[in-house]
Amino acid sequence: MLRTTLAGLRAHRLRLLLTSLAIALGVGFIAGTFVLTDTIEAGFTQKFAAAADRIDVAVLPLPDSGGGAPVLSDATLEKIRAVEGVADAQGLVRGTSALIGKDGKAAGDHPTVGISLPEGALNRTSIVSGTAPRTAKEAVLDEGTARTRGFRVGDTIAVLDSENVRHEFTLVGLFDVGLDQEIGYSGAVGYTTGTAREMTGQRGFREVDVTAAEGVSQETLRASVAAAVGAGHQVKTGERYAADLAKANGASSEFLTLGLLLFGVVAMFVAALVIYNTFNILVAQRTREMALLRCIGATRGQVFGSIVLESAVVGLLSSVLGLLLGYGMGAGALAVLTAVGAPLPSVAASLTPRTIVLGLVIGLTVTVGAALPPARSATRVAPIAALRSQAEEQTFRAGLVRMIFAALFLVSGAGITAAGMATAPGESALVVVMAGCSLIFLAVLTLGPVIVKPLSAFAGWVPARLFGVPGRLAVDNSRRNPKRSATTTVALTVGVTLMTVISVLTGTIRVTYAHQLDEQFPIDYLVRSQDRSSELPRAIAEDLRTRPELTAVVAFRSSTARLATGDEKYEVGTFTPAPGFAPKLDAGSVDRLVPGTALVADHVAERLKAGVGDRITVRTPKAGAVELSIVGVSDQESGLSGVTVPEREFDRYFGEVGDSRVIVNHSDGVDPDRALMAVEAATRPYPTAKVASSTEVRGEFDEALDMMLMIITGLLGLAVLISLLGIANTLSLSVHERTRESALLRALGLTRPQLRRTLSVEALVLGLIGALVGVVLGIGFGWAAARTMTENVILQLPVPQILSFVALSGLAGVLAAVLPARRAARASVVGSLASG
Repeated sequence: MLRTTLAGLRAHRLRLLLTSLAIALGVGFIAGTFVLTDTIEAGFTQKFAAAADRIDVAVLPLPDSGGGAPVLSDATLEKIRAVEGVADAQGLVRGTSALIGKDGKAAGDHPTVGISLPEGALNRTSIVSGTAPRTAKEAVLDEGTARTRGFRVGDTIAVLDSENVRHEFTLVGLFDVGLDQEIGYSGAVGYTTGTAREMTGQRGFREVDVTAAEGVSQETLRASVAAAVGAGHQVKTGERYAADLAKANGASSEFLTLGLLLFGVVAMFVAALVIYNTFNILVAQRTREMALLRCIGATRGQVFGSIVLESAVVGLLSSVLGLLLGYGMGAGALAVLTAVGAPLPSVAASLTPRTIVLGLVIGLTVTVGAALPPARSATRVAPIAALRSQAEEQTFRAGLVRMIFAALFLVSGAGITAAGMATAPGESALVVVMAGCSLIFLAVLTLGPVIVKPLSAFAGWVPARLFGVPGRLAVDNSRRNPKRSATTTVALTVGVTLMTVISVLTGTIRVTYAHQLDEQFPIDYLVRSQDRSSELPRAIAEDLRTRPELTAVVAFRSSTARLATGDEKYEVGTFTPAPGFAPKLDAGSVDRLVPGTALVADHVAERLKAGVGDRITVRTPKAGAVELSIVGVSDQESGLSGVTVPEREFDRYFGEVGDSRVIVNHSDGVDPDRALMAVEAATRPYPTAKVASSTEVRGEFDEALDMMLMIITGLLGLAVLISLLGIANTLSLSVHERTRESALLRALGLTRPQLRRTLSVEALVLGLIGALVGVVLGIGFGWAAARTMTENVILQLPVPQILSFVALSGLAGVLAAVLPARRAARASVVGSLASG
């Protein structure tokens, strides 16, 4: 039996290749994911270790003792330097230090970070051009910021200190941000330690790095330093510090790994369907062969073992091929990320033993597992089947058990989905909806053979009339074996469903958020500080109100205060009224906002269990405790503070507080570009005041959604590719199964082009069935998922994208049929008739 099985595999190399490709692509995607993330993690670990080699002990504040601000004082640094065995100790400073671009405005959407570069061996910053700063008038920039802002070594740069006072420095060098994600995102300016403290306003150090004297071990020095600084500090050896940094980075790479593996699981699920369908057809068409083996003495166990052995060989070969593909995918992804400027370490891609073992195990398990049901059916072949002239096609009957399970899946899935949509938007609601949609999909999967007949009639209605006899034959062929057709199309349905879900979801979110923005207040321009926690001078809004190009200038300002009910702080704010601005309220009216009253946000009202007509007491710094009557409850999308009071009362409670943001509309008939120039002119004297237009904001939002859609569609395209291999495989095996039938049609007058057309139309119908089911499910699932993300959702069907999915699925099906159709058309009529 072993020799017979291996001989059968050698005799059907094309069948072996097509079957292997499906599982190889799935294994390749999973292996590629691990190659990519393992290589990145190994590179980061190596780079962290290289940086940590320069320090023997690192001292850091406890996470809960200082929050985001450094808590290591000068006195702590001096204690460390006085410890026996310390060769050198340097404190690292980090804070906000806004770089001024060549246009006179603060560079970037977030202020650049100011850091200190210690002198000597403890400087872990890699200078890639020029030198490190040595005097109070010298500074360095990270190379990314220097490139995007057009600065070169030798230029003069301007930077704002913590009081927004402008200072100028000579740019003496550029440095590599390395693995610092904060600096990689915002950019950084590097100074000497003293200058960094003056520019950032930081009174302490974020970290103190220590080197040991000769002959002193890291652990010994760590113990000595820990004893000197006392409790309230983290004291780590250099090795431990490097390991912790690498572990923290690994947490972020774990998220990337998980996300990519989800697509790998989808690919493997589709590949399993393809393998299952392939072995089902192989068993059906080898009925006589297995019956003959039974006649000459083969047992049921040997027949079962031969099918399992064949699947194991296919699984092993495809897994090895998948590992090679995965290595190429991982290396290619690294090359692309490096080309687009991602801050990745320069480490060559490699296959780890874990990845190799996982790839082989997954490939073998999925392949053998998918082949077990067909192998079991092979044991039921009776020896008498060898006497039949042709293998009989199995007729499908929808059994009671199938219908009961389908009904259970459908009813429970619909109920769970409805429950998720009825709850408040959030992550938990999304998880519930995903669970319900999965059950609905299982119901459709179970009912596949039942619904494939009416769907093939629907999808084949136009082709049957366009292509005449070949078209009608193709439609009949797609309905002859509903179970096989359903299993073939399910693989394609998975990919189309997920792509449709993403398209509907992104389109719906885009339209919903745009509508909510327009409904709330059609903002043309937004002015806010680059550092979101900083204030804007009130003079900006006052200047904007004097400009004839602009109208409806609304300034917001806020502070924090405690309520009499507890110690928790709430945001208390106000706004300057303007024509056309009416914040959205769930209850009450803005017109009733007068001295002694307040609007509260819905989440605050819920927490306080208060509503319109109730009273609250606010502890203010200037007016003491003030009692306010609630006259309205604001919507979470209104943009108002937790507690909103009249403008004059706010000043009485908190004093002269700057604006947090200003929203502006241009006057009717004014060109938007001219109005934008007026806004920019008013903010020009204030470098940190950033202007954004609604067109820009929406454009960035749309660009982010489109990018997400493109990436996810590309990843799901792998599942579609595997499903197309399944269609090609199914047709190829079906051609072999229908050899005599095709020859008989040729003998009755069907030409070779007509036979090719018949098989192409059959593939077209199968592709359309999978696409239609996927589109219907995707629209429903996408709508349900959108309902869990925000309220008042507006369904938006991206009709062009959905139609393109259907068209591409049909076209891909036709392309998948090219080789099987050519093979069928080239076959000899006489030889095929005699082969039965």
